[in-house]
Amino acid sequence: MAKDLFYQLDLNLLRTFLVLSQDLNMRKASERLHISQPAISQALQKLRYHFDDELFVKVHGGLQPTSFAEELTDSITPHLDGLSSAINQVHEFDPKEITQKITIAIPPIILANISAPLFLEIRRLAPNIEIELHAWSKSTQEEIINGQVLIGVHYDINVTKEIISEKLTSIEGRVLVRQEHPITKEVADVSDFSGYEHASVISRGWNDQFTLSAKILNDYGLDAKVAFRSELVSAVIEVTQQTDMLLPHSNLFPTHEYPKLRSITPTFEGKPYSLDVYSHFHKRNRKSALVQWLHSIIQQEILKKLP
Repeated sequence: MAKDLFYQLDLNLLRTFLVLSQDLNMRKASERLHISQPAISQALQKLRYHFDDELFVKVHGGLQPTSFAEELTDSITPHLDGLSSAINQVHEFDPKEITQKITIAIPPIILANISAPLFLEIRRLAPNIEIELHAWSKSTQEEIINGQVLIGVHYDINVTKEIISEKLTSIEGRVLVRQEHPITKEVADVSDFSGYEHASVISRGWNDQFTLSAKILNDYGLDAKVAFRSELVSAVIEVTQQTDMLLPHSNLFPTHEYPKLRSITPTFEGKPYSLDVYSHFHKRNRKSALVQWLHSIIQQEILKKLP
């Protein structure tokens, strides 16, 4: 009789296998499962014997799955995720019961405008939570996959197959200039900005190699030069207040808090420019009450900032 791979398997080993397949690192898997690395090694040996496959091989920086391990991961993940959701939803979700640390990643251009109200609202509803707000970076997608970041906020960007994106809202483009800037219009056609230098906020993992406003002007055949870039929103604002540079931003920006600046609405063929904003999280959390709660709080705080 052929070996029954299911009924002869300790199902606790499958959880270890799944975490290893996600983290590809013995130490990280040990931390997530709250067991020792020797215990992880023992579990892996049992799995290798049971499936008669190496499953993971050591490479520089961690582990690499075999073809069989990749197929097994794809097959069992939906079932184990469903089981996890079913078990966790037995207890009604209550933010007041959250005692863990939650890490959220948001681009600087958005983070600078909602960090305080977002933190205060989350803490109001979940007084025992610990919040870390990180700037979105090149490593954020990997951190979402390995569990270091629970949820991220960004535009409609290219994400890996392990990450789910859920729309939060749309924001409109604005151009910030100093009060004495030569462009005096409140609403200006894209052509009016030609020839002016740009100051730009760097959002790692999105516009590392380009500036969106300059790209748009160039696409219209208009001249645009980026003269200053920084990850520090405060630095870009300071430069804009003292020059005739243009600072592309959005209608999230609190112009009333910066009396030296004013906002211009740019139009393209008579229409304002808009960008969709999404929350991004691992597919294993697609039914997580905590993630959906955070999504709704982030959405609420962004909408409050919009005019």
